[in-house]
Formats: sequence, C-alpha cells, structure tokens
Amino acid sequence: MTTITADTIPGYRAGTWVIDPTHTEIGFSVRHLAISKVRGVFERFDATVVAAENPAESSVTVTVEVASINTNNADRDAHLRTNDFFAPEQFPTMTFVSTGLRVDGDHFLLDGDLTLRGVTKPITLKGEFGGIATDPWGNTKAAASGTAVINRHDFGVSWNAAIETGGFLLGDDVTLTIDAQFALQA
Repeated sequence: MTTITADTIPGYRAGTWVIDPTHTEIGFSVRHLAISKVRGVFERFDATVVAAENPAESSVTVTVEVASINTNNADRDAHLRTNDFFAPEQFPTMTFVSTGLRVDGDHFLLDGDLTLRGVTKPITLKGEFGGIATDPWGNTKAAASGTAVINRHDFGVSWNAAIETGGFLLGDDVTLTIDAQFALQA
C-alpha cells in the first residue's frame, strides 16, 4: 500500500467539494439471461466530499434517489420501482458513507457503508482520481471514478425468474459505477 498525502495528489485542495450533477453519472450493470448485461443510471443524487488536510482522513457521502432509476425501458423501470426490487416508497434512498481511503498501486480504494433497502453492508469502491482543474469560469473541479461489485441478495433484492434453458433471468452480482465531478466550495 502506498501512503496517501496531499503531496502525492497533484493540485490537492482541502475543503468541501459538492457534486456537479451535469458531469456525473451513477449507474449499474447486472447479468441478464446469463448472456448479456442490462445497464441503468440513477438520475437524481447528491454527493459531498470533505477533503481533509490529510487526504486519508477525508470523507465522502452519497445519496441516491432509487425511484430515479432509468434503464431506457419504462416497463422494466416501473418493475424496479416495486417491492420486488428497490421499494422506493419504503426505502427512497440508497446511501454510501465512507469509512476510509487508501491507495493500492494506481488505484484509490474508498471503503464505506452502503445502505440499500434498509440494509447496511461494507463495500469498497476501486477507483481512479482524474485530477483537479479550473474551468473557464474560474471554478475548481475534481474528478474521480470508481466501481464496486455487490451481491444484490445481501441487500434484500432477491426477485428472479427461472429461464427455460436453465438458470435465472438476473445475475446475483451488480456492478455499481460512478464517474463524478465535484466543485470546490468557496
């Protein structure tokens, strides 16, 4: 493991960074029919990074409105908004709260607690830091991306259907992805 310090991150700036939703995507993919993947995104979310003087002591919080799911199929999205899947009336949000940041080679590992359908489990997002830049309007921006694989059954998302050729309609593992851009608050 590499030690993470402000000096190891070019342009590092301590402070509060808020999500830039127009330059951020939070999505997922899951096996379908055991031969392909279905992908989707969440259209409403919020995230904040509190970058500490010591980057290893920084924190990240993310809140996703699960009813904002979009897989480009209205019928499927309606099913995902039922108790078979996200149950948004009872559990309107999915949250991630970081518990630690570390470096492994070229990757950042962001440990945290994911809460979905009222169940909280530890996960690790494996990601890359894109860097820090100033946009043409003088705003300081930072970008990062990450992925984590979760077992949907761990969070009570267990609906499935047997398929004629054997196996099930949906895979157990879901890959969560985030490509995020944040703006430093003055």
